Amino acid sequence: MWRRWLSTSTGSDSRAALASKKKWDAVVVGGGHNGLTAAAYLARSGLSVVVLERRRLIGGAAVTEELLPGFKFSRCSYLQSLLRPSVIRELELGRHGLKLLKTNISSFTPCLDGRYLLLGPDADLNHSEISKFSQKDANAYPRYENQLQKFCKFMDFLLDSPTPETLHEVRSFGDQMRDKLQKSAFWVRCLQQALALGQKDMVAFVDLLLSPASKVLNNWFESDVLKATLASNGIIGTMASVHTPGSGYVLLHHVMGETDGDRGIWSYVEGGMGSVSLAISNAAREAGAHIVTDAEVLQLMINDESGAAEGVLLADGTPVHSSVVLSNATPYRTFMELVPQSLLPEEFHRAIKNIDYSSGTTKINLAVDRLPQFQCCKLSLESGPQNVGTILIGCESMEEIDLACRDAWNGLPSRRPFIEMTIPSVLDNTISPPGKHIINLFIQFTPYKSSEGSWEDSAFRDSFAQRCFSLIDEYAPGFSSSIIGYDMLTPPDLEREFGLTGGNIFHGAMGLDSLFLMRPVKGWSGYRTPLRGLYLCGSGTHPGGGVMGAPGRNSAHVVLQDMKKSLRM
Repeated sequence: MWRRWLSTSTGSDSRAALASKKKWDAVVVGGGHNGLTAAAYLARSGLSVVVLERRRLIGGAAVTEELLPGFKFSRCSYLQSLLRPSVIRELELGRHGLKLLKTNISSFTPCLDGRYLLLGPDADLNHSEISKFSQKDANAYPRYENQLQKFCKFMDFLLDSPTPETLHEVRSFGDQMRDKLQKSAFWVRCLQQALALGQKDMVAFVDLLLSPASKVLNNWFESDVLKATLASNGIIGTMASVHTPGSGYVLLHHVMGETDGDRGIWSYVEGGMGSVSLAISNAAREAGAHIVTDAEVLQLMINDESGAAEGVLLADGTPVHSSVVLSNATPYRTFMELVPQSLLPEEFHRAIKNIDYSSGTTKINLAVDRLPQFQCCKLSLESGPQNVGTILIGCESMEEIDLACRDAWNGLPSRRPFIEMTIPSVLDNTISPPGKHIINLFIQFTPYKSSEGSWEDSAFRDSFAQRCFSLIDEYAPGFSSSIIGYDMLTPPDLEREFGLTGGNIFHGAMGLDSLFLMRPVKGWSGYRTPLRGLYLCGSGTHPGGGVMGAPGRNSAHVVLQDMKKSLRM
């Protein structure tokens, strides 16, 4: 028996709201966490807002679903840290039900030779654990963490600000002057941050951005296990190797978050990741926003005279009129599927079409009847520190991760995949029956199209799943026999079910050529688009992917700014 959980808005009830209003101030396409965030900020500013979600439940990739009775899976995203403190604070998400379960262990890396590495926020624990492999590395690790903390502090301002993009529309002299002043203030703030960082650290920061994660870590450490553990942050969600230039930034991207003010600390969310989306939707509804599920958008409606977006047409033929439209869909889906090509500049259309959406990610969600028992720990079946944080399988050296990636580059699912395992039910007793557990497997690397077979073939899918389970058995004997059932999402599944083009969890690659003023494409990083009245608010925009809320928040501020300007005209 298969059921869905967290269907927070029913189509029939919400469609009455559509029929009752002739025109909305804003329509948001997609009820993922960024779309909901944008809707909340717009509604709090007094606008009439409706969110249209294709699926029967909200949340996009930040969703909780009960696929087996009593087991509530975070089907896509599975940990929280990147959600911006400004969003949590301004939308009062704690009051709206968000409860973070902080972990006291960040990662556990088991080794086949019987050793293991535990890392966490406790400096003494880290020193003791790393010393098992290298005393030199144990002494260097605090300096490494301190430098990353400096870089993250430098990034905070950039994450919470829209990019200083060039204006494309002809504006009044006053608007042009205000725009120049805003841009000047932005670059002055950047200069101040750079000066505060200092030249030595600034050079190290640039080196991190441009370098492969392997180069950065080889310059810091000598232990293979420690380097592989840290390098794993540089390849999460990508089709990149640890040796790929620019993977150093992805490493930084995954450590720049925080939980309750503690930098770099990840947490589970009580009730699963859908509780993040639920809390944001509660804030949006309290402010007056309407959320409609089972509402697939077929295309944008364009005013024949002005050429501006004036709403959307649903797949069932229902028109929804609005002053502006915000798309939380990927840039590809927005401009290749929802907007007629004839309305877009050729150069822009070509750039959108050529965005890198490659993905090597497969997610397997498991229900198990007991916790895994790692033979390197020689501990009881009861929950121990090894089960609390992220468990890294196939991560004993950077070369091991690189080999897994090279298989996928050659069109093959990794023969020995890199697996990031989490067990949220260790801290959250609301998501599984007593004595049972939920396990998330975030697996790399699996190409969108495999030269060995098709992901549509159930036998091929099962063979890869069993390959992953057998690998875990090497570290935790008997793991496979604990499995009650599982849900598997390959790149094509992520695309089909969640609208993630190419299965890319970030709405597009996070390479240096696709960040900041280059995201989603050069010249259009400021959430505005060539089609007047249409804005982007998803992870395909600055500052990128992950459950951050920053794209939604920043986009809403740009929309409000434009609306104020139109009132002055």
